[in-house]
Parts: sequence; C-alpha cells; structure tokens
Amino acid sequence: MSAELLVPFPVLLPLLGAGLALCLSRRPRAQRAVTVVVLIAVVAIAATLTYLSDHGEPLVLWIGAWEPPLGISLVADRVSSLMLLVSAVVALAVLIYSIGQGMTGDEIETPVSIYHPTFLVLVAGVANAFLAGDLFNLFVSFEMLLFASYVLLTLGGTESRIRAGTIYVVVNILSSMLFLVGVAVTYAATGTVNLAQLSLRLQEIPDSTALMIQLLLLVTFAIKAAVFPLSFWLPDSYPTAPAPVTAVFAGLLTKVGVYAILRIQTLLFPGSELTELLLWAALLTMLIGILGAVAQSDIKRMLSFTLVSHIGYMIFGIGLATHAGYSGAVFYVAHHITIQTALFLVLGLVERRAGSTSLVKLGGVARLAPLLAVMFFIPAMNLAGIPPLSGFIGKVGLLGAGIEEATWLSYAVVAAGTVTSLLTLYAVAKTWNLAFWRTPQQAHEMAVAMAELEQTRSGMVGEQSLMRHRGHVHAGTQLVDEETLRQAREALLEEGSDEDLHELLEQRKLETTLPKTMVGSTAGLVAVSVALTLVAGPLYGYTDRAADNLQQREVYVDAVLPEGER
Repeated sequence: MSAELLVPFPVLLPLLGAGLALCLSRRPRAQRAVTVVVLIAVVAIAATLTYLSDHGEPLVLWIGAWEPPLGISLVADRVSSLMLLVSAVVALAVLIYSIGQGMTGDEIETPVSIYHPTFLVLVAGVANAFLAGDLFNLFVSFEMLLFASYVLLTLGGTESRIRAGTIYVVVNILSSMLFLVGVAVTYAATGTVNLAQLSLRLQEIPDSTALMIQLLLLVTFAIKAAVFPLSFWLPDSYPTAPAPVTAVFAGLLTKVGVYAILRIQTLLFPGSELTELLLWAALLTMLIGILGAVAQSDIKRMLSFTLVSHIGYMIFGIGLATHAGYSGAVFYVAHHITIQTALFLVLGLVERRAGSTSLVKLGGVARLAPLLAVMFFIPAMNLAGIPPLSGFIGKVGLLGAGIEEATWLSYAVVAAGTVTSLLTLYAVAKTWNLAFWRTPQQAHEMAVAMAELEQTRSGMVGEQSLMRHRGHVHAGTQLVDEETLRQAREALLEEGSDEDLHELLEQRKLETTLPKTMVGSTAGLVAVSVALTLVAGPLYGYTDRAADNLQQREVYVDAVLPEGER
C-alpha cells in the first residue's frame, strides 16, 4: 500500500468511529471499546506518518475525485505529523481518563452516549486542521471543532456551563465569520484557496491586498489561539467544563490556532512586515496572561491564565521568523500540549478527591494523597521551566533565538519571557504551598477567616459557633482520613441536624479511593511529559529539520503541486 493512503485515516477513522459509537449509544461498553480502538489506531498511524515524513518528502493525498489543484489536498510533513502524533497521544489519555470517570457513575458529568461520538468528532477536526492543504478545508476543521467543543463544554447543562458555552460559541462564530470572509477575499484575489498555490500567487497581487488577507487570517487564528487581546474568552470558558473536557481543550484547541498561524506565516507570508506585530502580541500575551494567573485563588483559573501566557512563547518563536525561532516554537507546542493536559487531568483528580479547586479551601494534599502531589509537582515544575525538564529546554531555545535576533524588540520579549517564567514558578509554587503543603487545619483557619470577612462585608449577623462549625466541616472535609471522617460523623449525628452535610461527608468518603483508570491515564501522560525531557535531544533535532522545511517552502509546494499542475 502506498504510504500516501495513510494520510486521511487520522480523519476518517474518528468520523467512522463517531458514527458507530452513536449507533451503539445503548451499549456503553461496546461504545467505549470502539472509541479506544479508534484512538489507538490513530496514534499508530500518526507515529507512522511522523517517521515517514521525517525520512522522505511530505506525504500528499488528493481526495474528492478532482484533479490537482482543484481537489482537496491532505499534507503530512514533519510539522503536521508531529502535531498529529502528540495530539493523538493526549486524546487517548484523556479518553481513558474520562472512561474511568464514567465508570464511577458520573454520567451527569460525562454522559457516555453523547460524549464518545462528540469526542471522536473533535479528534477528527483536530487531525483535519493539521493535515489540511487548503484554507477552506481548514475552515471546515474549525467548524467541526466548534460543534464538538460546544457540546462537550455544556455537558450536564448546568447554568455556569451554558453561560460559558454561550460566550465560547459567540466568540468562535464571530471568528468563523471572519475566517469565511478571509477565504472569500483570498479566492477573489488569487483564484485559489490551496495553500501551495497561494504561496505562489500571493506574490503576484498588490502588497496592500496581500496585507489585508494576512490581517484577516491572523486575527481569525489569534482568536482561536487565545492571543492577547483576543484571549478574554478563555479563562471564563474552560474552567466550567468537566475535567477531561477542560484538559483536552487546554491541550489541543488553542494549539490548532497556533499551528495555523505558523503555517500561513511560513508558507504564505514569509518575510512579512507583520512579524513585529507578532512579537508585540507575544510580549503582551506572556505578561497579561501570567499576571492574571498570579492573581487567581482557584487552580483551574490559574492554569487557564498560564495557558494564555505560554501561548506567547509560541507566538514569539513564529514572530522571530528565524530557523531557531521556528524550531523552538514547534518544540514548545509539542511540550505544552502534553504538560497542560496533564496538569488539568491531575487537577480533575484533586477536585474529585478533595471536592474543590479553591486555594482557600484546599490543604494537606501532599500528606493525604501523595501520588496526586507527585503527579502535580512534575508537570508544574515543567511548566515553570525548571531545569533539566523539557519546559526549560524549550524556553532556552526560544530565548536564545531572541538573543540571536539582537533587536531591541526581541530583547524586550526575551525579558518578558524570563519574567513570565519566574512568575509561572511563583504561581505554581503558591498553589503547591497552599493546596498541597499546608495542613488541613491551616486551610480550615483560612476558610473561617474568609467566611467571617464575607459576613462582615455583607452585614450578616448569625450564630458564630454554627458558622464556625459549618466552616470547619466545609474546609476540613476537602481532604480527610478515616479518623477525621469518624469524628465529623459523630459530631453531626449528635446534633441530629444538617443532613445535607452528613450526606456530603459520606460522599467524600466514597470518593477517597480514586478510580485506577483515571489515575493510570494521568500517570501515563505525566510519564510522557518526562519522556519528552529524556528524548529532548532527538526531538529538538526533529524540530530543527521541521524548521528547515518551514523555511524552504518549495519543499512543500513541490510535494503538493508538481511543476505542470501549478
């Protein structure tokens, strides 16, 4: 079988699997089996495409029964294949995690009959975006992502999720309309939407027209990637979703936008005047995002803001428009997909075990759940860029590329990147100190103090002993051992009241033991993040070769369009 025939399978298999999973909606076990098998196959195919593209020319397949250049082209080169592989591995880990969550009776949070088909559509959309060889097919990919992500974001139908989903949909519909306008203008100006053809024809149109097209596309993709000032929607949208949904969103969706920016900047607009604008966007995205993270008292929101800030590193590499910048950007995208997803999965376990992600309420996680503490600590330090982890290697590569550029703006972004890394360390260290390291008693005292302050502000007067008791139960049961449960149960039974709090205690006891599937998938993804450090040398060699392809765009053009078909 020709190697090119493998290219569409990362898109086709999830779509076929989604249809089959929908037909099996009344057979959950069969549905789960179909989804797992499909994603394992996608991982295997993506690994094969990564190997083949690294040892030969880009793999191209024209589909739709049209002759080139009128048909739909799917292209797997070094960059798209690596993105496809990392996203497939992450999606598989998230799926296994969500299966464990569903097996414990959380169907309200993750209804299996809806979740699995929609998740596969999301995976197909991500794969299609990475492989798309024309702008309209890329637009279709974003619409697949929008449809699937809205369904996943609003699972359970709670007020907060519907509100967050509404904001998400409105913003992304506007960006989709802008993208469609950009596609129409591009076709009107050049007569094509094929990326390989566009790389040639954009040189023949007036510079002002090409600049307008570039601005339309950049704004569209900047919204998708959550680049400042178009990142306002993300911190309010992601934290409300179920844990596996938040994890896959944080890991993958913004990176599709980053990939699109990387592709158009290198293939369609090399040497563009707007690279300086990208550097300014990178600088502001880093600083505004991390300042937002430092100010948060909830771990989910803190991680959502760090997600925004670290998008700035990737945009920095693209804005430099150098070999080192492109290589560092590709490396950092692969690193960040893995790290950010792992952190949100760990946070989902913490929330399930402790009942909250608020830094005001959490305490003693390291003592009472040491495995969770370890699984949080490793990717958190990686996110902060502590040597010798892959985050440190990626940041050194990007900051080194900025120093090599040797302009005042590149130096300014290097300084901003250094400050962002230090503040990221501060944010995760604060989280570790409050949620993992301090004792539950210290957390209880802080919760009581916050409750009393809130009463004072609102002018409420009540029975202080009862409020303290409620504050103790609410804060002290976030992470409890058997003795604490026994004592709290006896105290509540003696009072003969507060049945809701009694039920809450019993529920916390049931959740003391986390499902092995959830823990195993999270540990596996953390292990993958560590593996990125162990193979950082070969991986950076791969991204260097990918950067060569990005700079030598004729390699892409020649693979997609032979001389006689241009």
